[in-house]
Amino acid sequence: MAHIDSFLQLARDQGCSDLHLTIGRPPLVRLDGELVELQYQALRADDTAALVYEILDDENRARLEQGGAVDLGYTAPSGGRYRLNAFRQRLGLSAICRVIPDHVPRLADLGLPSVLSEFTALGSGLVLVSGGPGSGKTTTLAALVGEVNANRNCSVITLEDPVEFLHESEKALVVQRQVGIHARSFAEGIRSCLRQDPDVILIGEMRDPETITAAIEAAETGHLVFGTLHTRSAAQTVHRIVDAYPTEAQAQIRHTLADNLRAVVSQELVHVADGRGRRVVCEIMIVTPAIAQLIREGKTHQMPAAIGTGRRLGMQLMDQALMAFVRSGDIDPNEAFLRATDKSEFVLHVTRPELLSVLDRGPARAAGA
Repeated sequence: MAHIDSFLQLARDQGCSDLHLTIGRPPLVRLDGELVELQYQALRADDTAALVYEILDDENRARLEQGGAVDLGYTAPSGGRYRLNAFRQRLGLSAICRVIPDHVPRLADLGLPSVLSEFTALGSGLVLVSGGPGSGKTTTLAALVGEVNANRNCSVITLEDPVEFLHESEKALVVQRQVGIHARSFAEGIRSCLRQDPDVILIGEMRDPETITAAIEAAETGHLVFGTLHTRSAAQTVHRIVDAYPTEAQAQIRHTLADNLRAVVSQELVHVADGRGRRVVCEIMIVTPAIAQLIREGKTHQMPAAIGTGRRLGMQLMDQALMAFVRSGDIDPNEAFLRATDKSEFVLHVTRPELLSVLDRGPARAAGA
């Protein structure tokens, strides 16, 4: 057994999301969003190198040496799967290991709104899950694929970097491909899989215009495409996609996006009321004819109002979702206040008066403050 496995198993047993290995500090784990040191000696440069290199094969070692960083999926011999990012920094080699749950979660288990299950039944179009790093996007995507796998007789191809959750084919045929091993890039992988008879395509990350274009083309040609972006609202997601293109191409991409985007789920993880854990809170935009027209006209600033009035269709703003959980006592009202865009409605629920100083800094979003 590799020496790193004992740290990984401890992180898994304690319900942590990540393990950090860096020089000059003991191993740290992220528990409920906070970093906590393990009771262990500070790691030296040769300690981190030994821990990481023990589980790298020759190909990943070469990628680390050539590029200064490598992403990979790792399955411990004793069980448990992890996503590892090893990278070189000023002091030497460090690594971040994400703990992947043992089983593909169900949407209901994650506490996500039931409307998300409707997206898995779509015949075609683009469904995006957005959020900051560590907001649970990959887990939500896995649950969406799991829903398709359990209920549809279809072909699913995933493109990931690296492969995280492992899907066993049930009703659907699920094929998982890893960028860097099975395809040179996301964009190339998308175009390749269009010749592999997929009904549903999952794209782990839409990080560049070429990938975004390939994803929209796949949706346009009759496939259901799930993907992620690092954005914090539905309107920002649309803006980010359009802004990825040159000015002269933006009118065309707005029209194409309006015709093919079906929904955007923008999510955050917020501490529960007693501080022992976090739960997902999400904004949901369903692309109705009215919202499609706003996309065509470039009026993303009007989207929040359209989302706020579409609750009967399953839509909700992040502020609406936060307030619902505050009123039900499910999340920390102080954190909800800091994350809200319009903080005025949350003032009465704040239990730490010193937080109200945020209001003096203007309307800027204070998430993470």
